[in-house]
Amino acid sequence: FIRLKDDDSGDHDQNEENNTQKDSEKEKNDREKPQSATKRKAVVPGPAEHPLQYNYTFWYSRRTPGRPTSSQSYEQNIKQIGTFASVEQFWRFYSHMVRPGDLTGHSDFHLFKEGIKPMWEDDANKNGGKWIIRLRKGLASRCWENLILAMLGEQFMVGEEICGAVVSVRFQEDIISIWNKTASDQATTARIRDTLRRVLNLPPNTIMEYKTHTDSIK
Repeated sequence: FIRLKDDDSGDHDQNEENNTQKDSEKEKNDREKPQSATKRKAVVPGPAEHPLQYNYTFWYSRRTPGRPTSSQSYEQNIKQIGTFASVEQFWRFYSHMVRPGDLTGHSDFHLFKEGIKPMWEDDANKNGGKWIIRLRKGLASRCWENLILAMLGEQFMVGEEICGAVVSVRFQEDIISIWNKTASDQATTARIRDTLRRVLNLPPNTIMEYKTHTDSIK
């Protein structure tokens, strides 16, 4: 991943910014069309690019603290940034994104497999849960990068169990979490926990909490 990041650094010229602007205008127009008229083009790796095992989508959300969030308002508030299918496409998005440590207020970045919404109620998530790690300020950017590179590089070794990851920026602390499909599978959740410890280089006394999405909904 790191090597390919440098390979890709020459691609961000004015044309790409113009294309991005055109794409976002096109996407806006597509969204305003009736659903049946919109056939979203499949995202595929480009020629000579390094394909990922799954396609992934970046999302962003921001909310006003203290205001209760219904699942409907949460869904309206979450914005899709874009989908990628290769290592190079990932770096194209990531290199233009603000780092979590530089976000303000109640903001979240989500990185989920394509087709899975970062919501408890999504079919892929509803029987699952997440490992939660609370971080002191200043650690979110590095931990987030290490977490998503491990996820994209299939380091968790739990088959199709991983759904996605979230970094939540808050006033006093930041929170990162990784979501999986089957909360009841203790061997899988234990393996995810152990891999998290390793890829984030967590001190042995770090508190890690596993929470099922059913409990979160309650």
